Amino acid sequence: MNYKENKQIYKKVTDKGIELRCICEVGVYYPETSNILDFINNGIKTILVEPSADSLKRIDEYFSDKSNIIIHKVAVADKNGSLKLAKANASTFITDLPKSPALINDLYTIKESDTFTVPCVTFDKIDSGDIDLLSIDIEGAEWYVLKNLKSLPKIISVETHGKFYTNPFIKEINQWIEKNNYKIWYKNNSDTVYYRDDVIELSIKENLNLKFIELKLFLRHSKRYLLWPYYKMKGY
Repeated sequence: MNYKENKQIYKKVTDKGIELRCICEVGVYYPETSNILDFINNGIKTILVEPSADSLKRIDEYFSDKSNIIIHKVAVADKNGSLKLAKANASTFITDLPKSPALINDLYTIKESDTFTVPCVTFDKIDSGDIDLLSIDIEGAEWYVLKNLKSLPKIISVETHGKFYTNPFIKEINQWIEKNNYKIWYKNNSDTVYYRDDVIELSIKENLNLKFIELKLFLRHSKRYLLWPYYKMKGY
């Protein structure tokens, strides 16, 4: 996700006048690229979840003057205990996932030297029950957050797609979204942003924009699959 896309969620939420009491980001990476940075700077109660030591050092330094942030230095999983992560450039993911963006898009092969073990918890151990905006970008493990969610956030952003990649739990995510009365607000190159259907009503323009983006993503995805042998040969 790029900086412009990070700003998009802030602008859209602000333009709609959606009131947020508590926000949460699972998978922060670097604080400068946080999907919720503008909300944090507005002083909203914030929960950050990040297991990588490199990222945590930067997060601690960057937000050292912020009193509205709680940091959980763990990975979110479908169990409590510990697990192994692999780091491939900007992507850090659970090694036993069936798919992740690095494995699919970058043809990355897990090397033992790139792995490390971290503590992990189920998300109900973190969720305070009052999260209004939830951003999840944990490289294929997003479902582990939703399946143990206690809050019913007004807005949820999930990494669902990108290039050749589709989230390995997209079926479970879609079922949860429908069961809990959420709808798609908009999409970008990697994320789908959902809204609880009692929070906002989309305009005709927003609905048309969503249809256009979905068509654009479908055509781009189809083109890349047609060119897959070329990408693979070139090592893309």
